[in-house]
Amino acid sequence: MTILIPILGDQLTHDLASLRDVAQQDAVLLLMEVADETTYVRHHKCKIALILSAMRHFAQEARAAGWTVDYVPLDHPDNSGSFTGEVARAIARHHPRSIRIVEPGEWRVKAMIEGWAARFGLPVEILSDDRFICGILEFQTWAQARGDLVMEFFYRAMRRKTGLLMTGDGQPEGGAWNLDKDNRAPPKQGLNYPEPMHFTADSVTNDVIVLVNDRYADHFGRLETFTLPVTETQARRALAHFIRTALPDFGTYQDAMVTGQDWLYHSWLSPALNLGLLTPLHVAQAAADAYAAGDVPLNAAEGFIRQIIGWREYVRGYYWLEMPDVAQANALDATRPLPDFYWTGETDMLCMAEAIRNTRDHAYAHHIQRLMVLGNFAMLAGVRPQAVADWFLVVYADAYEWVELPNVIGMSPHADRGRLATKPYAGGGAYINRMSDHCGRCAYDVKQKVGSKACLFNALYCEFLARHEQRFRRNRRMVQIYANWDRMKPDIREAYRASAATFLDSLEPAAPGWAR
Repeated sequence: MTILIPILGDQLTHDLASLRDVAQQDAVLLLMEVADETTYVRHHKCKIALILSAMRHFAQEARAAGWTVDYVPLDHPDNSGSFTGEVARAIARHHPRSIRIVEPGEWRVKAMIEGWAARFGLPVEILSDDRFICGILEFQTWAQARGDLVMEFFYRAMRRKTGLLMTGDGQPEGGAWNLDKDNRAPPKQGLNYPEPMHFTADSVTNDVIVLVNDRYADHFGRLETFTLPVTETQARRALAHFIRTALPDFGTYQDAMVTGQDWLYHSWLSPALNLGLLTPLHVAQAAADAYAAGDVPLNAAEGFIRQIIGWREYVRGYYWLEMPDVAQANALDATRPLPDFYWTGETDMLCMAEAIRNTRDHAYAHHIQRLMVLGNFAMLAGVRPQAVADWFLVVYADAYEWVELPNVIGMSPHADRGRLATKPYAGGGAYINRMSDHCGRCAYDVKQKVGSKACLFNALYCEFLARHEQRFRRNRRMVQIYANWDRMKPDIREAYRASAATFLDSLEPAAPGWAR
């Protein structure tokens, strides 16, 4: 009798824990394309194509390496449509003595797997996912020892644990842990922005694209521009390309936004990283090595590494610490439905239109577009957090619930009572004007505060401050904001609020059933 080793679609790592210490002749790898996973939310076409293509390539590589692979394609006539159904069919085919699987990334899948032993009458070994630098129990231990979940302190612990950008005497390279103050430059005219490495689809990927376009024709997004890496080899090439061409300026301009420039100096490695084609320590080490070689400045290496071993690991720990209750958090009592233009992109707000266009075309927008444009607007407008979270989960190729939900619930709508972020990431048009070239090209005037041509972010921001004054006035990080608010004349405040109300009343909600 054999061991059945299911490998999930975001576990495409050849050194996966479940594959270690197992004789190949005693194991069957089970990879399953199941309809439930493509439609529990109506994922972007690009995301579905990426996962299916990467799974099929992984299966080919595993077979070439000597493993027995049982692969269930989406269009197989007997496909049950669910993980549990496909495991049941595989048990009937292979009669395994046990099941061995790496812990999943999402709460709902974990609950499913934890029921397999009783359902199938077989031992089920669930292994820790050691691709992450910080284990789930390790994070919980760290969190229990602290009153507040301050990411900066967690990040420092991960720097010490990995030794990345650390000196021999245990101090941070350059004397400072965090160089974020050096990483907020607005875009300069005339910069030559590099693009990430693009890959031509092979026959496997082309077959998947045909399948997705046929089966998911009504899902959001385009596939004509699909050029993502779908194998470990391609992902490593994309990493090397980023380190060489974009990382040197990534730190300085990581918060910038430029009309028509979809990637700037960003890596666009997160889809490969979240699939398992790259591992976080490998990616972070590559950046540290480039700094050590003198190829990139410290602020670039540190800013990039902080996103990988700091923020990414932190939100994963937060997710498992706070689930399942955090999924329904709504501390600001936001109830507005998602506006329809999040799907159509049909808005005269150029910053929003650009972010949505990029999202539609590439299943991508960088972190400032997600946080300070798309997320900020939703929070200012009072959109229900769960609607915002569903939208983000649908539209981005790197979105899995463990990483998407904390970022959205905890940051964009500030729905978790400040557990993740100590202040709401709210801002008016001035921030967008400072960090982008959008405002000079927009139909609205960022310098106007009220009126039909005034930037809508200005009025919405003031309405947000007024609506939540009781909650945020005592927030130490918002004292100066409310001091400025207090200096406004009452009639100016009311004009802001009236302008915001007029706009919000004009919003068309998205059609029912857009996400699920």
